[in-house]
Amino acid sequence: MAATARPAPTPEPTARKHAVVIGAGVAGLTAARALGDTCERVTVIERDTLPDAPAARRGVPQSRHLHVLLARGALALDELFPGFLDELTAAGASRADTQGDAHWYLDGHLVCRAPSGLIAYGASRPLVEHQIRARVAALPNVEIVGPAEVLGPVTTPDRGRVTGVRVRPRADGAEETVLDADLVVDASGRGSRAPAWLEELGHARPASTRVRADVVYVTRRFRRDPRLLDGRASAAFVPFPRLPRGGAVLAEEHDRFAVVLTGQFGEEPPTDHAGMLAYADSLPGPDIAEVLRAAEPLDAPVKMRYPAGVRHHYERLDRHLDGFLVTGDALCSFNPTYGQGMTAAAQQAIVLRGLLAEGADDLPRRFFRAASQAVDTPWLLAAGGDLRFPEAEGRRGPVDGLLDRYLTRYRAAASVDPVLGRTFLAVAHMVEPPARLMAPGHVLRVLRAAGRTGGAGGTGANRPRAPKAAP
Repeated sequence: MAATARPAPTPEPTARKHAVVIGAGVAGLTAARALGDTCERVTVIERDTLPDAPAARRGVPQSRHLHVLLARGALALDELFPGFLDELTAAGASRADTQGDAHWYLDGHLVCRAPSGLIAYGASRPLVEHQIRARVAALPNVEIVGPAEVLGPVTTPDRGRVTGVRVRPRADGAEETVLDADLVVDASGRGSRAPAWLEELGHARPASTRVRADVVYVTRRFRRDPRLLDGRASAAFVPFPRLPRGGAVLAEEHDRFAVVLTGQFGEEPPTDHAGMLAYADSLPGPDIAEVLRAAEPLDAPVKMRYPAGVRHHYERLDRHLDGFLVTGDALCSFNPTYGQGMTAAAQQAIVLRGLLAEGADDLPRRFFRAASQAVDTPWLLAAGGDLRFPEAEGRRGPVDGLLDRYLTRYRAAASVDPVLGRTFLAVAHMVEPPARLMAPGHVLRVLRAAGRTGGAGGTGANRPRAPKAAP
């Protein structure tokens, strides 16, 4: 009898022995966590001298500003580091229902408060980063080194595959060395030189999409008095075309409030106390002004500018440099007032971990395709919010006007319908897809609520006022 033919065995995926991560921010640390499951050794290279305790650092200029860990980001970090949220809360972070324990002002309308089950965490960026770094540093096969600068990748003679990186310690007289690696992940942030490196190696630069946001924001911290805000943990004012001003107040560690004031397209928050108070008084609700009037300042105001959101389309490249990935803000950076950066970075790390578990072959093409899908939602939300402003520079689609008119009515309706409010916040926190806002039942709710709202400008105490001239 003839022997039964057996299928040829599937070759084992090529294992990665040593991975290098450029940057020890949230994106780099979460990527290192993902790599640690399948790589024999992971080295994270950081330009800064990393502090031993939570502290702002030069390499993360936004670290002194207000940060919030969105509900989806909280779940992602707890998936990467089981027990992380309990540790963060134990370190002093606030934990609150994003609809039940907060005020949200959309187009000047106060979202109807109700328990939502959407839990967000208030903590400074240094605390979040410190907690993540401690968990990554404890991994037996991960090493965080620096301060050192990565000068570029080293490749095979045909420039098709990465074999390491050129590194120079940030010390006087330090010499350049080569660190061998078969996988390099660039998580160096918005200043990433990856497009230039690829071009130098004969590869194409990725195309980029840019949306000018022209954001200026000022952050200051105050001692938290539980009597303020009626005990609520936060409040947020989202800018809109009639009032390109916004802000937020958020409870964080050390019993303090972080307050941020934002402006777009020529509106710029002042940094003196009287000016900040006048600016807060021009917002649709009293929350931020209440804190500024009554709370004790704990530090000096800090200002930052963010010109534009940028998305690099590595997924569109016809040819990839094998063994070279880009993640975090180096892949896609968003208007920071939407608070999506840490969440998007953690989601990309989860994508990377899943792909590595399937095998290392053709990793760049697979990763950039999957990472592109992961950033689609935050990019749609951030770019769509910015493009509501006529001054914003970016590509608009043929149905954007119709969609914007519907969402304007939706925001007003959310002030009287808690279900609409919950869905809007679930989308903003990246727990539900944006398409959920257009579900037939929600469209019907928006139409039914039309007679109970005051139009696209707020009613009564929620009506937005004309901006006051700050001193």
